[in-house]
Amino acid sequence: MSDDSAISPAPVIEAYCVKCRIKREIQHAQFVFNVRGQPVTRGACPVCGTTLFRLGDTAGHAGLTRPAPVKIEKPAQPAAAAPAGPTSAPAGLPADASAYCVKCKTRRPLGEAQAVFTARGVRAVRGACPVCGTTLFRMGEAPGHLGLVKPTPAQLKAAAHSKAIAEHQAVQAKTRAAKKAAAAQAAKSAKTGAGKKAAAAQAAKSAKTGAHGKPDNSRQPVATTRTRLVIVESPAKAKTVERILGRNYRVRASVGHVRDLLRSQLSVDTDHDFRPTYRVPNEKKDLVRQIKAEAAQAAQVFLATDPDREGEAIAWHLMEAAAIDPAATQRVIFHEITPDAVRAAFDHPRAVDMDLVNAQQTRRILDRLVGYKISPLLWDRVRSRTSAGRVQSVAVRLVVEREREIQAFVAEEYWSIEAELAQKLVVGKRAPKERPSFRARLVRIRGEEADLANEANTLGIVAALEQSSYQVSKVKLGERRRKPAPPFTTSTLQQEASRRLAFTARQTMANAQILYEGVELGNAGQIGHAGDAGNAGNAGNVGNVGNIGLITYMRTDSTNVAEVAQNQARDFIRQRYGAEFVPETPPQYKTRAKGAQEAHEAIRPTSVLYTPDLVRPYLKRELFRLYELIWQRFVASQMEPAVMDTVSVDIEAGPAAGDRPYLLRATGVRVRFAGFLVVYEETRDEDALADGDERWLPALQEDEWLDLLRLLPEQHFTQPPPRYTEATLVRTLEENGIGRPSTYAPTISTIQQRGYVERREKRLFPTELGFVVNDLLVKHFSDIIDVGFTAQMEEHLDRIADGEEAWVSVLRRFWEPFVHSLAQAEAGMEQVHVDSEPTGELCEKCGHALVFKHGRFGKFIACSNFPTCRNTKPILVKVGVACPECSGELVERKTRRNRLFYGCVNYPKCNFSSWTRPLPTPCPQCGGLLTVATKTTAKCIRCGAVTPIGEGGANEHGQ
Repeated sequence: MSDDSAISPAPVIEAYCVKCRIKREIQHAQFVFNVRGQPVTRGACPVCGTTLFRLGDTAGHAGLTRPAPVKIEKPAQPAAAAPAGPTSAPAGLPADASAYCVKCKTRRPLGEAQAVFTARGVRAVRGACPVCGTTLFRMGEAPGHLGLVKPTPAQLKAAAHSKAIAEHQAVQAKTRAAKKAAAAQAAKSAKTGAGKKAAAAQAAKSAKTGAHGKPDNSRQPVATTRTRLVIVESPAKAKTVERILGRNYRVRASVGHVRDLLRSQLSVDTDHDFRPTYRVPNEKKDLVRQIKAEAAQAAQVFLATDPDREGEAIAWHLMEAAAIDPAATQRVIFHEITPDAVRAAFDHPRAVDMDLVNAQQTRRILDRLVGYKISPLLWDRVRSRTSAGRVQSVAVRLVVEREREIQAFVAEEYWSIEAELAQKLVVGKRAPKERPSFRARLVRIRGEEADLANEANTLGIVAALEQSSYQVSKVKLGERRRKPAPPFTTSTLQQEASRRLAFTARQTMANAQILYEGVELGNAGQIGHAGDAGNAGNAGNVGNVGNIGLITYMRTDSTNVAEVAQNQARDFIRQRYGAEFVPETPPQYKTRAKGAQEAHEAIRPTSVLYTPDLVRPYLKRELFRLYELIWQRFVASQMEPAVMDTVSVDIEAGPAAGDRPYLLRATGVRVRFAGFLVVYEETRDEDALADGDERWLPALQEDEWLDLLRLLPEQHFTQPPPRYTEATLVRTLEENGIGRPSTYAPTISTIQQRGYVERREKRLFPTELGFVVNDLLVKHFSDIIDVGFTAQMEEHLDRIADGEEAWVSVLRRFWEPFVHSLAQAEAGMEQVHVDSEPTGELCEKCGHALVFKHGRFGKFIACSNFPTCRNTKPILVKVGVACPECSGELVERKTRRNRLFYGCVNYPKCNFSSWTRPLPTPCPQCGGLLTVATKTTAKCIRCGAVTPIGEGGANEHGQ
């Protein structure tokens, strides 16, 4: 045995790293004794550099002298005058002591460190960030605590009470000063002849902004816990925000708007500057009373509604409905519900922006005037429950006009010719079993574009090509760089979710809302915001961090990305995929939407570290699929473009000697560097033309002769413009500047619920009622139900939001011509009868024909003998499969929570049901009913056998 084999390896000393959340080997170990004389091993984490400590004797302590433990003397009775708050002394910290700075979003060394006791009597070290000056805290004992007297609970309580009283008095003094200054300014204005109205406006402005005319953005401490009231829209959002802010804040949910125009009347005084009349609906009165009571007791109120015009309006309505004091109220906005973003928002509050409120109020009044003035005409001249809308009627017009284009379209015949070619065989070499070939398309004949109008001309050219020789005339090699798609906006998210996931616009936005408001991630929530764990303060628990918002605000038309998010994504891409996938500079994308709000961000993950694999166990299937799509799109948008090698080959055909009149062309593409394609590739639009054969071509040389294997003539017909899908309709609305991100989904849902448009096989078809209503509106209100007018009105709303235009003047310019059109329509709109569409079945009660009707809750079947016979029933979608128990038809049904299942048409006589879609093919093992198990397999409900249904088989059956 060698001497080396007798040497025992040095023992590995490990300690728990609070940042990595795992045990790590201690690097650069130092063997020391703490102030109590206990042996300690101190070093650094090899991964993140965090200081590690491990208590216990080791071999490294063998030659060290153990110091005598320091005895801390405590007085028998603390002096009454001892400070009850934090007490400081020189900290004596090591030079590398650091803490996480929430403003810089990184660890910083503790500057001007002091050993203190917190308000709960816990030992800590307080310092300042050397870069931005933010106060930093590091919990734990330090040598500087030696000799400090820990405050008693009574002293802590007394100090907190004294501090709260002082801060409350400061708030009241500031409020009184602001009101006094506002009153003085109002009196001065009134004396100088500015007028009572101007004086009142100045007084209101001063009361809101403070004595110096600037928004009062200071955050005042509060007297006791739960004295800062925060109001958001939804309970889920309230739960997440309250977890982040901690126990000193109470977060309430308004559950959307708390005030609106009266439903029973116009509620807009057109004779007095379009003054609206608002009312708190009955179902919100109790909630408003509760908010009012809590706001009256709170020292400060924060309105944290969504960061858009609608959210701004909700904040203003809350102040008005609950009579919340503007002097004690501030507005905070955040585009992602994460600890960093929420705390930063509360560090920079502002006043409610009345320009944004007026823009929303103008839109609401416009929609009310159009809807409440035109809809009664439609009730009288067409039928009840019809309606018109400034945006929805334009959307219906787009669908109707597209359908008329399709109906008027006349298909034209044309042909194409492709030649399958191969390189000539080498003389003496045996021909392979499968000869490599490629296809070239005929593009020119005698220098002119090939125009193959009919079969006779085409077959004549085919005959000539069969007798021709083929020679390569030109080979062009090139490079194509394919850039990634920008991160999602509301419009592009709805389009891609429709194409890739088959989600409706409403379904997409509902799931995105959940991802934005917060999802319970358990301990996985620490990963995305690891820096928050040691610095959570009021957030408390560093294990389970509670609900976390997974995506940024999902109603946006901007493609901007925060610099912090870009840097995090670049670091992630470098570690996961390699440095070659990271571009030299972060990519910038130009927003296509008109009037996009560039201050907003694109839709992205709140942290790229929340990978789909990490969050998958915590999300339902629909939520996970949408989040995965958003995550992949964002990561890909920050990566290098893909690099493609391209080749284009021109081939001449004709006599072997002399001029050759025919020119064919073949192209090929192959990926040289995948770039962003390793993560994500945008789905092709449903209506986009398919690419040709882009396989890589063999190595061809100019003047090389080729063999013709076969000719492939093919007949084609020109196609009409495709019907809109929800995705393409959203894209058209956005491109024309109609509506804003928050309106796309409700607009498309409304036109379907009203019975103007039907969605069949993902396409939007106008109904007979849609045709009739659209034609009447276009005839009598052509200036209003117009794409250009609606887009122009959106521009006016943007100018109101920017403070560049007065909202009353915009409404006045709309109202005057509208009243004239309304009077003409009332006098001249004809009566139109819309026939109910027959179902082809007879009523089982009276024998009359059953017809389709539209009601408040959509389309249904009713007896044509109404009101004598009031038989009605829902529309059942048959799946083409017989019930295995009674041989009746299986149909689609929905639960009370709108979950789809399949049941027998003879219910309740037959109770058969299945959550998965039945298939018409019987089980090959026992002949039982097969239901879809996965995309490619089916399972028998009788014997349990799993059977493949072929690639795409599930899609063929509607899944």
